Amino acid sequence: MDFQLSDEQLALQQTARRYARDKLPALARQLEESNQPPDRDVVLEYGRMGFLGINVPEQYGGLGLGNLEALLVIEEFAQVSSAVAFPVFESCVGPVRAIERFASESLKQRVVPAVCRGELVVAVSMSEPAVGSALTDLTTRGVITGDTVVLNGQKRWCSGGGHAGGYVVYCRLSDEPGARGIGAVYVEDGTPGMTFGTQETLMGFRGIPSSDIYFDQCTVPVDNIVVPAGGFKQLMEAFDLERCGNATMALAQASGALEDVVAYVQERQQFGKPLVDFQAVQLRLAEMKMRVDAARLLIQRAACNAERGLPSIIESSMAKCFANEIAREVCGHAVQLMGGYGYSRDYPMERRLRDAWGWGIAGGAVDIQKVNIAAAMVGRRFDQRR
Repeated sequence: MDFQLSDEQLALQQTARRYARDKLPALARQLEESNQPPDRDVVLEYGRMGFLGINVPEQYGGLGLGNLEALLVIEEFAQVSSAVAFPVFESCVGPVRAIERFASESLKQRVVPAVCRGELVVAVSMSEPAVGSALTDLTTRGVITGDTVVLNGQKRWCSGGGHAGGYVVYCRLSDEPGARGIGAVYVEDGTPGMTFGTQETLMGFRGIPSSDIYFDQCTVPVDNIVVPAGGFKQLMEAFDLERCGNATMALAQASGALEDVVAYVQERQQFGKPLVDFQAVQLRLAEMKMRVDAARLLIQRAACNAERGLPSIIESSMAKCFANEIAREVCGHAVQLMGGYGYSRDYPMERRLRDAWGWGIAGGAVDIQKVNIAAAMVGRRFDQRR
């Protein structure tokens, strides 16, 4: 057990930090104002710099490093903003990893290298109007007819909806009830029969587009099946890695807030001395630091223990739940310590607070993570319907 990063990991972290701090703050402000994602040229540059697909095998265009290395880079980017980090997040812990792990070789070769080059962004489409946490109640249907799959239904809260180049769509691929009928299909942008609703206006996550997706006789090749019916467990195993990414995005809001507020309280003076000289401020800073470091350790434990596969549900759920909760708390304290400056949209602190709240909703709400944790502790799933 070693709690120190290797020299190679530290070098990667510092490279990501320099790039993010030098190149991305102005872009983050632009995305916040426009509510648009990074443009193609930005994502292509990410690819050229090696920031996409960090933990994807080299045979598919990635760097072939581990999950921990990917999360180190995500945190550095997300400390600047969630929006500038989102393409890195999607390429390292998003639905493309389900394609890389479970799809046919031909689909892997079509999609994964293009993502690593920055030529393609792939989004996941899970929720529906009547389906959030109860994911096994999906009604969007894919009917296999010969060498095609015909999709019909409506998806909701798709991050990247209307902007991504492809979508991993969770849907019902057989008449089997519950999880046994669920699989996932890859649908390219521009496929006839797939349309999008209006862009959502959210409290946070500006620059991370979200919309409904409608499927009306949308037909894709059967080779686009990522996971067949009955593969719901595989999809959830891949999603355990996404939980670690979500936790890291939340952590980054807190760690970025802590870094900024530590600098602020040493510069800002009241009653003739810096704020940091007040004991109440010192206690608050210490509490924030403990929470940030504890969240990071939970995330890194889940990532390191899964180095030969995917994270366990209990470790990824603990990391996500704790990081989600402390991000809200730490960012709230940072806003309070900075007073009017923390509350002003001229500074990034209030954005961090809004985004921190969102990460505890996205990818499985904090209370669902607690149910997952309890289920893993006692060794059985809890039936929420009875």
